[in-house]
Amino acid sequence: MKPDIIFEDDQIVIVNKPSGLLTIPDRHSPEKPNLATQLQKIFGKIFTVHRLDRETSGIICFAKTAEAHLALSQAFQNRTVKKKYLTVVTGNLMEEEGRIETGLSPDPVNPGKMKVTKGGKKSLTLYKVLERFKACNYVEAEIMTGRMHQIRVHFKSIGHPCYVDKLYGKNESISIKDIKQRNLNMSKVPDTVEIPLINRTTLHASKLVITHPVTEEEMTFEAPLPKDMKALINQLRKWA
Repeated sequence: MKPDIIFEDDQIVIVNKPSGLLTIPDRHSPEKPNLATQLQKIFGKIFTVHRLDRETSGIICFAKTAEAHLALSQAFQNRTVKKKYLTVVTGNLMEEEGRIETGLSPDPVNPGKMKVTKGGKKSLTLYKVLERFKACNYVEAEIMTGRMHQIRVHFKSIGHPCYVDKLYGKNESISIKDIKQRNLNMSKVPDTVEIPLINRTTLHASKLVITHPVTEEEMTFEAPLPKDMKALINQLRKWA
């Protein structure tokens, strides 16, 4: 699969990552397809600046030089980068806008998962409800810190996990039949096998604002909703 390159120059590469593709090689299975290796085949040496979960789609930034990598890594660490996401979460949030601020730590009982802890690394997510449906909300989230699984764990911690999330939620996929049953209280929907509208975490990295590591120009990059999330939103609007 050819990477969807949004922008590139002699210092940086901005890519719209599809869901299902790893950001970097898997430690245990390095042969699995991943974005970093794909970019190395095109550009040669590539430096990873930040990551997206395998199932998360959207904007991601790589550096072409060590100098650009250092500058961008410091910008992420100093929180001068703006990162916005679009997600669909379960249930109805009480506030139109809000903040979730907790400590986050690796879950010692469930390797590969994160959990809210008092002594964990400080984490802050800001959110705004874009659209309300009976069983879920369409939300824009901005992360002020960059912890692993931050948005997913934060929304779970307030009782509103991502609408589809195999690790932190209840749903592994959503079909039109599911939407009809949950939103219209239809107990008797024809028992037919349906292809899911979406079968991955309902999370998309929609916007990234960075300062170019050399020119110091502020640059804004955006990625539209992918087909699966767009289909989900359209069906929710129709049936909810």
